Amino acid sequence: MTSYVEEKLQNYREKHKDRARLLIHCPDQPGIISRVSDFLFGHHANIVASHQYSTDPEGGEFFIRLEFDCPNLEEKFPQIEVDFQPIAAEFSMDWKMTAVRDLKNVAVFVSKQPHCLLELLWEWQSGDLMANLAVVISNHEDTREMVESLGIPFYHVPSNKELRQEAETRHKELLDEYNVDLIVLARYMQILTPEFVEPYRNKIINIHHSFLPAFVGARPYERAYERGVKMIGATSHYVTNDLDEGPIIEQDIGRVDHRDHVEEMKKIGQTIERSVLARAVKWHLADRILVHQNKTIVFS
Repeated sequence: MTSYVEEKLQNYREKHKDRARLLIHCPDQPGIISRVSDFLFGHHANIVASHQYSTDPEGGEFFIRLEFDCPNLEEKFPQIEVDFQPIAAEFSMDWKMTAVRDLKNVAVFVSKQPHCLLELLWEWQSGDLMANLAVVISNHEDTREMVESLGIPFYHVPSNKELRQEAETRHKELLDEYNVDLIVLARYMQILTPEFVEPYRNKIINIHHSFLPAFVGARPYERAYERGVKMIGATSHYVTNDLDEGPIIEQDIGRVDHRDHVEEMKKIGQTIERSVLARAVKWHLADRILVHQNKTIVFS
């Protein structure tokens, strides 16, 4: 890690040393906000941001994201979590409380195409991606120099259909070693097994072009060009055992026309992929996403 990045991250942690986030999902009913607000007030906390959503006030599902400041949070945080448990039980809450200063450890998986990795590295270097980029893992050597030049550990783990089990065993070892909280597939062109995905439910983010399902499989841009498409895009989603069908986090599009040949279309698509993936990762790191069934609620 460069001194510039280290300083940015340290300043962020210091600035937010007394700030926490609270994510809640529960059956909707009267009194939830009042009860939570009273609880935080009782711990001398001040709510600085609040976003909520209900699928239906009459028997629907309720979602809320709160940010609050609390003096001496590092000392008080464990007890606040313990004290909140009775309220969570009372309202049947699925909840998570995080201290903002505790940055998440991120592992990036990449193959040969570096554009999404480069975007994440740039966002991190510029101080706009608040995380510990703990490790980069690739089934090719192509991106080693650009990663290691920033002081980030790089591991080459060959992987294909025949080596998948051996590769995933090594992946798990590295993820445990670096205490990884989030895995980002930055154009990692290998299928993950259900045994690998399950322990990281809603903690693996993928990016792919938005030709699916029209041009599934190999050479999508070539086939899209032959078909004369007028619009291309990208989708970022959480990985599930249903290939490319996990909860969608973010999408974007760009227009093309008859003048755009395959290479131009690929460049446009890569630009969209980079920005879509970066937004999805930053929202996850900021605890702005709640997953309900196969959809996401994104408090952006």
